[in-house]
Amino acid sequence: MQKNLKMNLQDRDRKHIWHPLTQHQTAKDPIGIVKAKGALLWDENGKEYIDGIASWYTTMYGHCNDHIIAAVSEQMQTLDFTMFTGFTHEPAVRLSEKLMEILPENQAKIFFNDNGSTAVEAAIKMALQFFHNRGERRDTLIAFEDGFHGDTFGAMSASGISSYNGPFEDFLLKVVRLPVPQEHNKDRVLALLKTLLQQHQCAAFIFEPLVQGAAGMKFHDAGGLDALIQLCKETNVLTIADEIMTGFGKTGRNFASDFLAHKPDIMCLSKALTAGMFPLSITSCSQDVFEGFLSEAPSKGFFHAHTFSAHPLGCAAAIAGIDLMLSKGMQENQARIKLSHEHFAKVLSTRPKALNVRVKGVILAFELDNAMDRYGSQRNQLYQFFIDKGFILRPLGNTIYLLPPYVITNKELNKLYDTILEVVN
Repeated sequence: MQKNLKMNLQDRDRKHIWHPLTQHQTAKDPIGIVKAKGALLWDENGKEYIDGIASWYTTMYGHCNDHIIAAVSEQMQTLDFTMFTGFTHEPAVRLSEKLMEILPENQAKIFFNDNGSTAVEAAIKMALQFFHNRGERRDTLIAFEDGFHGDTFGAMSASGISSYNGPFEDFLLKVVRLPVPQEHNKDRVLALLKTLLQQHQCAAFIFEPLVQGAAGMKFHDAGGLDALIQLCKETNVLTIADEIMTGFGKTGRNFASDFLAHKPDIMCLSKALTAGMFPLSITSCSQDVFEGFLSEAPSKGFFHAHTFSAHPLGCAAAIAGIDLMLSKGMQENQARIKLSHEHFAKVLSTRPKALNVRVKGVILAFELDNAMDRYGSQRNQLYQFFIDKGFILRPLGNTIYLLPPYVITNKELNKLYDTILEVVN
């Protein structure tokens, strides 16, 4: 064991670990990270990296945030874990209360899961069983083209990116798809939805509100999405907002659904929920959805569970995270980053190689003028360029985007901007 500890993390990792989203035949060894604080990480050789995407949009209040560490540390000294079927505890109850203060007003109930995919999985099962309990056969989901909702089978079925789902397409749930509504096509998309609702027995419409993350931070029209949700409500089809990426302030409001007049029946939350401190997710729903499962018959209950549901440590981290999100300092930071992005976007828009430059909240994205595969050699060279410079960015094909922690400094932001300009120049 002592001999192994003298080896570097890359060599030890190579022996036994299978990494996600990795073709191990061709991929470089992963970077061994040993320390993190704020918007920075350090590898085992002492090299510093600026985390430009908040480690997949989770550590929005900064790595190793003292407030969250203190909350989790205090909780683990009083209650570390208890199963959540037949039991409850203060962190879960308190978190549900805090969420109800910030979620759209139609949300009434909180169901706990353990990651983003399982939050979506629960939402899809809720929708399908809601109609089953009423004796209605609804076998179809509606989803956007190029959406991404996770890697478990229900979530993967709703997703529309073949690079993730290709080998499993013969095994997925029935899904029909819409293009995202934009100003130029929203009437056509609404007409298409009307046709799909007539042709299929639809249970639910699932969507990433306003920003499709894995598709390349693609933005769409709030008014167009509102019209789709309204039509679903008029035709008794449930609506599911996947806010796993967009939630907790990233779009400039607590949730992207806050930009909509018509609120979703079901919402999925994870990632920044616990600021990356602990795996936890939530599927929230309206009172009407919840009441669809009330019956004297046990079989009409929602018999879905995860061992680590409502883990007290995760709940404590989430409570602390919400406190931070609502704090004056974090609100000011979000506004500062948005203004900084908007200023940089004006500069970037003057460069011929930077296309479709866009900003929403703390998200900045654009496309390079040359197409490349999502995980192809050109994209990998671009990724490696950023890594060599000391920046953690993960281009999605030719889409480069920033989604930094709220605590990133102006100096760190400017370093990111300067390096992006190197690429487009």
